[in-house]
Amino acid sequence: MGKFVIKATKTGFTFSLKAGNGEVIATGGEVYNTLASVKNGIASVAKNAPIANIEDQTIEGYEQLSHPKFEIFKDKAGEFRFRLKARNGEIISVSEGYVKKDSCKKGIASVQKNAVDAPVIEPEPEKS
Repeated sequence: MGKFVIKATKTGFTFSLKAGNGEVIATGGEVYNTLASVKNGIASVAKNAPIANIEDQTIEGYEQLSHPKFEIFKDKAGEFRFRLKARNGEIISVSEGYVKKDSCKKGIASVQKNAVDAPVIEPEPEKS
């Protein structure tokens, strides 16, 4: 089973979704100001990932789908990546780069499977 891991940064909070084997399969699309807002971002991924369609932007003349959706695209280095967009079109999660499109699609399937009921691991409070 996967898990969402919240990490405190100098400017706020980020999250990653890890698969059962500990591999990071997606990260949040932004740095959140508060713990409550990062939890809202996680809830949005958990809600949208299972119902999102997949729009493959690497195919010429691809059909634009409505939100929520995963978008598969190629980055500047020529690697395949995905981003998950919520109903309002905001990017709520992004992937690492993949050499093969099939691996990218497997990453999406893993997010769809793991995000649904993944527990949320909060950062340890700083000791004073």
